[in-house]
Amino acid sequence: MRGIANVNFKNKRVIIRVDFNVPLDDSLKITDVSRLKAALPTINFVLEKGGALILISHLGRPSKRDASLSLAPVAKKLSQLIKIPVQFFNDCIGLETLNKTKALRSGEIALLENLRFYQEETLGDTNFARQLAGLADIYINDAFGSSHRAHASTFTITRFFKNQKYGGFLLENEVSSLRSILRSPASPFVAVIGGAKVSSKIDVLLSLIQCVDKIIIGGGMAYTFIKAQGGGVGKSLIEKEKLSAAKKIIAEAQEKNVSLVLPVDSVNSLEFKDASPSCVSDIFNIPENCMGLDIGPKSISLFTQHIASSKTILWNGPMGVFEFFHFSRGTRLICESICTRTQEGAYSLVGGGDSIAALKKFSSPEKISYVSTGGGAMLEYLEGKELPALKALL
Repeated sequence: MRGIANVNFKNKRVIIRVDFNVPLDDSLKITDVSRLKAALPTINFVLEKGGALILISHLGRPSKRDASLSLAPVAKKLSQLIKIPVQFFNDCIGLETLNKTKALRSGEIALLENLRFYQEETLGDTNFARQLAGLADIYINDAFGSSHRAHASTFTITRFFKNQKYGGFLLENEVSSLRSILRSPASPFVAVIGGAKVSSKIDVLLSLIQCVDKIIIGGGMAYTFIKAQGGGVGKSLIEKEKLSAAKKIIAEAQEKNVSLVLPVDSVNSLEFKDASPSCVSDIFNIPENCMGLDIGPKSISLFTQHIASSKTILWNGPMGVFEFFHFSRGTRLICESICTRTQEGAYSLVGGGDSIAALKKFSSPEKISYVSTGGGAMLEYLEGKELPALKALL
């Protein structure tokens, strides 16, 4: 993959695939501008080098044109961030869009309408990609979060640019950070993996076993591991069909001499409600009428001890139902522990929507070495899978 640092953009029309899949509230106001800010280095660089800029992105998962998922509010917010007008074109293909993009001058910028208003985008349609490519002289992919999908704007489009396709600064930083943490991490390397289900993390756990010293497992997925070892987990979330996979991960970790650190106690409740009364029990002996919703105090102490001695930390997934105040303590304290250890000199990488949300809720992204913008893409990279959009840039 070639970067953009030495590319001549003067008087060139440059199309950048960005990831502006931002959260919107009921009044269509953006509630988190992190993804917009992450794209600014590449955007500003191309503008400063004299390029005319065309931004393309998806928003949500529409199957047809949907006014509630228009990128128009994003154009307005981006204009405020970069302090120059951002033109908004209400389509991403077609003759009118082509003529408007041709009229862009050096230093001007336009954002096109939601790519997924066309089903051809997710189908990787060649004709759709050809029309997008016809808008520009140079293609840049800066949307790491969409790089695991062979969509028209991330994969097929590159066929029409040959030697004029590049990775933006964000994409380069993502790949460099993930490659570094997998190939040359400082030891001890601790992976903190949480979330609801084992099924979404099996491959990444098996891959991490090959390069980490310890894996800490929390969240709902922990109960499947406990059940696999004969524990009584009450009404806690488990995936019965993944018990054998959990056993395989436990065996693989033992074989590779990797410490698999599981919770030892659990904060439980009768119902999946924030206000429901709670109790703490040994995680192998949760009352039959209760479900585990957070790691307990002994688990927090155990996990933070391992984090405190680490030099490299990867965090993906919360330790419990952190959206509920009464079941957020585990995630909050593990988050704080990772931030503290980072400030003491460890290298930390955090990725995944829930982990980043927890980080923003309980601490600050500035206290982490690198915050990945890709959830699914990050996991697939960690699993060792080839990401279609990255391969397409070679």
